Amino acid sequence: MEQTGQALPATIQRIWRASAVLWALVLMIIGLGLIAAWFFWHWSFWLGLGLIGIAIIQLLFRLALVPYRYRFWRYNITPTAVFLQKGFFFRKNEAIPISRIQNVTLEAGPLLQWQTLQQVNIETASTAHVIDGVTRPVADQLRNQILQLAQEARDED
Repeated sequence: MEQTGQALPATIQRIWRASAVLWALVLMIIGLGLIAAWFFWHWSFWLGLGLIGIAIIQLLFRLALVPYRYRFWRYNITPTAVFLQKGFFFRKNEAIPISRIQNVTLEAGPLLQWQTLQQVNIETASTAHVIDGVTRPVADQLRNQILQLAQEARDED
């Protein structure tokens, strides 16, 4: 498979790993709470133990997928469309027509701010598409480029 387009910065892998660890911690804390509640409700012990098991499995699975996810995530901006490409085994190629784009917003939650990255949200009338995390200058450049192309496309119609 030929890789076309721009890759995400390598620091996005840290975000994905940190996110996996945080979700696992949340599930484990809930599981431990259910085990502690066993003294009051005797049915909650196995539920808590199961939840901790699920947390560990999902953590290992998500951590194992980080390099795969990074290798096959690409985006490309052309005068006619924004192309998003994800995955190899479960391949997803999206083309968002420039003329359909209504809004482009930049977001940065705590994890993205920690790595000085921003998420680019591309919104059409019916859906929203996300470029997971790019550096702040790239995010500003992408937003301006996409909005300018969208304005030009509307002016032509």
